Amino acid sequence: MTPLKTVYDSEPDNSLEKSMSLVASAIADTSRVSILCALMDGRAWTATELSVVADIAASTTSGHLTRLLSSGLVICLTQGRHRYYSLAGHHIAGLLENLMGVSMHPLISPQSRTPVSLRYARTCYDHLAGELAVKIYDFMQQEKWIEADGTALTPVGKTHFEKLGAVLNSRPRRKSCCPCLDWSERRFHLGGDAGSALMTLFLQKGWITRTQGYREVHLTGSGKSAMYRLYGLNLT
Repeated sequence: MTPLKTVYDSEPDNSLEKSMSLVASAIADTSRVSILCALMDGRAWTATELSVVADIAASTTSGHLTRLLSSGLVICLTQGRHRYYSLAGHHIAGLLENLMGVSMHPLISPQSRTPVSLRYARTCYDHLAGELAVKIYDFMQQEKWIEADGTALTPVGKTHFEKLGAVLNSRPRRKSCCPCLDWSERRFHLGGDAGSALMTLFLQKGWITRTQGYREVHLTGSGKSAMYRLYGLNLT
């Protein structure tokens, strides 16, 4: 009689482990990390632009992009004869942001080694990050614009967003609001659809400006006035 096959005879399902290993392997290259970090500004880049920022040959960049595409970390958009690359989504941006936080964790001194320009204000994919964003988030919590767990705007918060002119998606395909751990400040800033709406408003109003190819965000004179008027932030 053929013995019954027990659970111990079956091969373990390592599909999740293999998938994790493939993603980790795709990130484990300094040139590919440079490409991914450049894409953290939330905009689409050409292969030529990415080769410049990664300081590698165009042919080499093509190979790296193929690897990132196959791992689901980036997507490619074709417009006419041009091909543009961007992160595959907010979940990839979150993964990279968390990895940055782990990488920048001080081993000896508690002093942050984050460049000053990045620490003050920067993009975190499609929302604002850095010291400025953390201070805004703190204000929103104090004024109860955000639910205690940070997962949604309160009715008061939604009213304030409407008054500001920050357009919220009525049916967002991601979290409408979420606390995003800031890798330089080690505190939360505003993420999700609400975070994206707020940064879009700041750009439209001319309160912040961005430079192509960099994640740093610069606060304008009118922006400083707006931050004081809206959030009580004295940024002289």
